[in-house]
Amino acid sequence: MVFPQVRAIILFLLVLCSFTSATAQKAPQPSPSPTPPNEEQEPVKVFTEEVRLPVVAFDQYGHYDPTLEVDDVLVLEDGVAQQVRSIRHIPANVLVLIDTGNQLGLKKPSLTHDIAQRLVRSFRDGTRLAVIQFSDRPELIQKWTIDKNEISRTLRTKLQSGKRSVLADAIVLAMTQLRDTPPGSRHVVLITDGSDSGGRITMADATKQLAAEQAILHVINNGALSLREIDRRTEAKRGGDGVQRDSNPASNPVANGDPTLPPGTTRTPSFRVASINLDSAMRRKLKEQARAIQAGEQRLKVMAEESGGQVWRADTAKDLVAQGQLVARDIGAEYVVTYRPKRPLASSKRGEYRRVEVAPRRAGLSLRSRRGYVVPAIRNE
Repeated sequence: MVFPQVRAIILFLLVLCSFTSATAQKAPQPSPSPTPPNEEQEPVKVFTEEVRLPVVAFDQYGHYDPTLEVDDVLVLEDGVAQQVRSIRHIPANVLVLIDTGNQLGLKKPSLTHDIAQRLVRSFRDGTRLAVIQFSDRPELIQKWTIDKNEISRTLRTKLQSGKRSVLADAIVLAMTQLRDTPPGSRHVVLITDGSDSGGRITMADATKQLAAEQAILHVINNGALSLREIDRRTEAKRGGDGVQRDSNPASNPVANGDPTLPPGTTRTPSFRVASINLDSAMRRKLKEQARAIQAGEQRLKVMAEESGGQVWRADTAKDLVAQGQLVARDIGAEYVVTYRPKRPLASSKRGEYRRVEVAPRRAGLSLRSRRGYVVPAIRNE
């Protein structure tokens, strides 16, 4: 039997123990020393020690080779052989860059539209596409999408002609759109005659931007048709039948005293010259435009081949439209070759350019790739 006094003492002790335990649990813990407010955190630096090269492979018959393997490719960087780590296809990101400038009315907007439509329809399903048009200024008219029907509607409704062609500005805008896409997947398809009216950016700066972003440039060049139109407008055409006729044959029955000739004719015939009546200022503009087109084609050829792409051209409108399908096939057949440089990228100077050569190790195989790359800057994450 437990006496009431003893029971009261036991209950008191139990309550006291519970209170002591709870107080101990709620005791304040020492807080960590705060970071001084004037001391900045060191950012994490991320640098990818991997180079991705776009490579197109052809067999001995000029057909795309779908069987390329690591042992088939030799990569030299600044003359030093590199160890190829992988070869694979990756989804392409394609920026379609459309020149809608129509200086002097030389281009047919309908032809530019048809080339772009054929190009877009020819890409593999799943290819990411965006569209920039440029004339007086560059303009992104279609954001990234894999919906080819959406792009087709954009091409039908948003292409607008202008009086100039700011080609360099358009290339730089394209590079800003491609910057967040994976290296090795960046493509620009440029539909143009090659002339540049001059904008805020020079072609030299645009070329540097193209190299820095490691984008592949493919050019569908319609300059041949513009040059043909210039020739048509400026060419003096010989016409008539070579007979000089008197303005009033009835008043001169025997021309030049020669009774053997019909009345109103002479033995010193000349030709009527038929030509478009152009003033000297317009002729000068047309000739300047012709020189700009020719110089632009050569410049774009160098840029395209340096990047791993090429210039596609044709002499007829029908063949030019067909080039769109060929460009899409070329991009779809491209491999991406990756390697880790033996000379670390992190040791490079800012903007350093490294020369690259890609050669086949297998007989009957030919390869096309970029000729070098600019070492990318370290990114702070």
